[in-house]
Amino acid sequence: MIGSIALAVVAAASAAIASPLELFKRTSPGTGTDNGFYYSFWTDGGGSVTYNNGPAGSYDVTWSNVNNFVAGKGWNPGAERVVSYNGTWSAANVNSYISVYGWTRSPLIEYYIVESFGSYNPSTGTQKLGTVESDDGVYDIYKTQRVNQPSIEGTSTFDQFWSVRQAHRVGGTVTVKNHFDAWAKSGLKLGTHDYQILATEGYQSSGSAKIEVFEG
Repeated sequence: MIGSIALAVVAAASAAIASPLELFKRTSPGTGTDNGFYYSFWTDGGGSVTYNNGPAGSYDVTWSNVNNFVAGKGWNPGAERVVSYNGTWSAANVNSYISVYGWTRSPLIEYYIVESFGSYNPSTGTQKLGTVESDDGVYDIYKTQRVNQPSIEGTSTFDQFWSVRQAHRVGGTVTVKNHFDAWAKSGLKLGTHDYQILATEGYQSSGSAKIEVFEG
């Protein structure tokens, strides 16, 4: 009898301790808050993508034969903050990015501070406007335009601002203010900030990432 009681106590205790996988909750496409962070998960519906919010600023995402998705955690509104992150990104040989990613309104701007990209450089075919040195690296500055494409204000035409790190990395600190200042000097004007996340993006590819983001 005593043995049975002991086994029951052990079983109950084990059940009360969540496994690491249970700490990550599968999340449907959309936006919201989780563990004190803002998250955004957008997909155009092509292929398969599974996004999971985890503790604090962590998330993981796995995708297979997607057309396009963007997902991650951060803040709303965006700001000239210092963003730090770490993790793993298993997409270095396919079309994917790791970036500080956000939007502004009035004007409507989509922006990227790209820390690493895979098989496709997002600046391909564009004119370089300058460079910015920040956080032990050099980033190339570009501007592109999207015509009648999805945005936070529905289907719209809008500019994209880019800082693309020359020496790729997955993990480190991004001093966002340095990029905003450099863009302004290049004539690239942001509007009123909407959200800002540490994003994983995949385009016509398959891969996975597990990221943690925090401020400071």
